[in-house]
Amino acid sequence: MKIKPGILIIASAIIWGLVIIGCSLTLKGTDCYPKISSILFGGVAAHFILIWLPIGKMAKGKKKGDETG
Repeated sequence: MKIKPGILIIASAIIWGLVIIGCSLTLKGTDCYPKISSILFGGVAAHFILIWLPIGKMAKGKKKGDETG
């Protein structure tokens, strides 16, 4: 399955949009740093796993392709 970089960028924007909305809803009228840090950590983890790992694999594949021909 080939994933286009544009799709990954849109997925990244959706993930971080949801993280920001989650933070704002959680912060609404409360002091809840532990909840916010959990949401942000989840966003970072999802961003790394769903966006940067595939980008790294694509870059590695292109590098190997450049070396062989």
